[in-house]
Amino acid sequence: MSPATSIQEEPARTPITVVAAIIAISAAASLFLCWLVFVHPPSDAAGTRLAFLPAVNAALNALSTAALIVGYVHVRAMRIARHRAAMFTAFVFSTAFLASYVTNHALHGDTLFHGQGFVRPFYFALLISHIALSVLALPLVLITFFFSLTGRFPAHRRIARFTFPIWLYVSATGVVVYGMLAAYR
Repeated sequence: MSPATSIQEEPARTPITVVAAIIAISAAASLFLCWLVFVHPPSDAAGTRLAFLPAVNAALNALSTAALIVGYVHVRAMRIARHRAAMFTAFVFSTAFLASYVTNHALHGDTLFHGQGFVRPFYFALLISHIALSVLALPLVLITFFFSLTGRFPAHRRIARFTFPIWLYVSATGVVVYGMLAAYR
């Protein structure tokens, strides 16, 4: 077998412990966020502490969106090292967003949308798709990173075709949701 052939081969199966860990982390994060949004009473409902967090969340989502686009451009041009750096950057921004989002919801609770008329159903359709796809994005991102970090590039490419547009949509719509909430305050 030639060295080039052996590079293309993948291990037969992903270890069940990795799959279980990704599923457990994703489920725990989703359940925690549901509890935080729907059950946990905000500790600063008046919004006097860290009132800037929603803007920080939007900025982190915007930065993640930009890094994802840069990563896509690099991979299309076969600049793999730059692609990898951009995707790690997007992951860092998304992780920082999640920490900031959790902090904001723990302090302030959920923000109500005050828009009326035609914009209201548009906002809620956007929000529902954003939330549903964000739940799906977490395990996809973790699996995609796992395949890349373990050198399983054919599997990485196959799943990244789904992960990228979902992650990009979630990041970009997070900025739009913030903008709509801010505009109709």
